Formats: sequence, structure tokens, C-alpha cells
Amino acid sequence: MIKFLKYMKGYLRVRIQGFSPERFMNLCSNKGILLWDIVREGDAYCMNITLKGFWEIRPIVKKTGTRVAILERYGLPFFLPKLLKRKMFVAGLILAVGFWLVSSLFIWDIRLTGNYQITDDVFRSFLEENQVKIGMRRDTLDIEELEKQIRRQFPQITWASARLDGVRLLIDIKENDAPIQEQKPQTIPGTDLVADYNGRVVSIIVRSGVPKVAIGDTVEKGTILVEGKVPVYNEDTTVREYRYVDADADIILEHAAEFTAELPLTHTEKRYTGREKSIHYIKLGDRSWALPQNRPFLVYDAVIRESRPLMLERLDLPAFLGTVTYREYQNTEYLYTEEEAKAHLNQKLMDFLAELDEKGVQIIEKDVRIEKGTDAWALTGQFLVQEPVGERAETERIEVNETEADG
Repeated sequence: MIKFLKYMKGYLRVRIQGFSPERFMNLCSNKGILLWDIVREGDAYCMNITLKGFWEIRPIVKKTGTRVAILERYGLPFFLPKLLKRKMFVAGLILAVGFWLVSSLFIWDIRLTGNYQITDDVFRSFLEENQVKIGMRRDTLDIEELEKQIRRQFPQITWASARLDGVRLLIDIKENDAPIQEQKPQTIPGTDLVADYNGRVVSIIVRSGVPKVAIGDTVEKGTILVEGKVPVYNEDTTVREYRYVDADADIILEHAAEFTAELPLTHTEKRYTGREKSIHYIKLGDRSWALPQNRPFLVYDAVIRESRPLMLERLDLPAFLGTVTYREYQNTEYLYTEEEAKAHLNQKLMDFLAELDEKGVQIIEKDVRIEKGTDAWALTGQFLVQEPVGERAETERIEVNETEADG
């Protein structure tokens, strides 16, 4: 604090030499003139003295027969005149301070915490509908009304709090953690398991329902494999009634499957020419400004780089400096080599086999061929697979009296 006060008032670094510099320092002490950082250099002394004290030592200098030489000047009284000579610097400083003061009147960042069910995009749309957005004035925001609107719009929010922290609007919410009980529609039991495709039954394990096929049977698509209509017999082996259940079983069919894929003989690749052109722009929030320009090249890529000055980053202002670099390229056609074509097609085949594996399909036999045609490479694959089967269908219902009549 003392150093700051000395800097504000200004002080000098002086050299005292002559007949009796020691007597000079004693008289200054008696007069209450502050001297500090005293260093002896031969027959002379160097020290600091306040600007006010410097104007009071003239009688002491005459009385002691010493000489005073100014070495350095420190403090605001000496810095300010130099600063005022640099008009552009002063103007920039004033503009920077003005920009900072004006920017502090607006909201430049909105942060939401505590949302899990509600996405950021949905909440951002809600804020825009209520005229709460980046760049709005702080004094136009009604915090209490915003909290009420949040609770009205989102029933799953049990608590909401909004507050301003500098140029940032912080919104904290808490959602209802209790699971929402959904009423499942009541269904009447009674479904069959039917074949999804043609094949041969290789395995069947029934947990509920009546099996209609056995191992080794060949079935067509739509055939009932397990029926959800279970008969209940009388003592004379006639059907007394039917009980309806949801058929449940693990059934595996063996069937033929095929896979085809094509790859054009040629493909297009980008070949960069090395010519580039860059433009700079300024972005504030969602708006950006750049110098107008014509289309740089006929065909090109654009690489965008953005950065924010450190001062604006600390103020949380959404202001960015960006550069767009356009790179010219030419589309060039190349022929696939045999190795490249096989590698691409084999990758497609591996993706297909991975999908089968995820479905629990087991491959028993396979025959894969890759051939070159007039327009494209072609991959054809024939497979013998064993795959789980069982598509649900509503079982046919029969009235008991109809059955008795048939008996």
C-alpha cells in the first residue's frame, strides 16, 4: 500500500555529493523529508526522495554545500504526461474500457445445469420463445417470471432457479427422479409362433404352447410352429375347452441365405492443387462479418479456425476471430486394382457376417466369389445358416360348443 501511494504521488532517484552529504541527510530527517533506499557509491550517496520533498531541499543543499543530480523519475505524475502524448494508445484504452462497460450491460452466456430428461436444444428453443437469448440486456430479464415459465412448461421439473453472474445467466433445475408409471394395456393371452422364412427345424424347446412341428420337419414361411391354443380333454378324450396362452419356445431353423455386393470399377478421389486462399472474419454470437469476395475456386474445401481473445474469454463474451481457408482440388478418377476391390468387398462381407453374429445366426457352410464384370466388381455369397425363428401371430379361437358339435 505504501509503495502504491509513493507511486501515485511520484518520487525521484537522486545522487547527493559534495562537502557533507551526511549532514544533508540529517537535516532532511530533521525537516521530516522522507529518504529511502540509500546506497553509498564512493563519496556520493544515491537515494529516493518524494516529489514534494525534492522541492523542499533547496535551502538544505545551499547550507551543506552539496549537489543534487536527478537519476530517474518514477510515478504517475511522470507517466501520465508521456501517456497523453500517445493519442492512439489513449483512444484505444478509452474504447476498451467503454467496450467493457457497455458489454457488462448485456447477457453473453447462458448455462443450464441439472437437466437429464430435457435436452439442451429443447430448453434453448423454450428460452427463444420467451425472448431470453444471448445479447439481451440484463435489466430486461425478469428472473422470477422466467422461473415460473420453466415450471409451467416442463412438468417434470420440480425446482428451478435462475441468477445472473456477471454477463452469464445461470439456470439450475432439478427433474423428478421418480420413475413414471406407464399403464400397460391389458392383453388377452393367446398368440402363436410362426416361421419367418422357409427352412428345416434343427432344434425346438417349448416352454408354453403346443408344438406343431418336430426336428427334421421342413416348413414354409407363415407355418405355425407352436400354437397358443392348448386343449383340455374330457375322460372320453373329447375336447372340453381350450386354454389360450402366449406360445414361448426356442426354435432354430436351417435355411439358405445369400449376400451380394457391388463395387464400381472406378472411383473418384480429391487431388489438391496446392492453391489456397484465406479470409478473416469477426463473429459475435450467431452473426459474423467478413469482407465480400467472389468464389475463390471452382472446386474447393473450406477449413474454419476460430479463436477468442483472452480478455473476451474471461469476460465470457461470445466474440471470436476466425479464418476460413479455401483449398482447391480436382476430382480425379482412378481404377480399382484387384487387391483394392477385393479388400473393399471383403469388408462389406465382414460387416454382413457381423450382423448375422449379433442376431445369433450360426454359419454352417459358405461359398463366396468375387468376379469382375463389365461395369463393376461383384461379390456373391451363398450360405447355409442356422437361425433362431419365431414371429408372433394371434391364435385362432374356437368356441367349446363348436368342438362338442364336431364330436
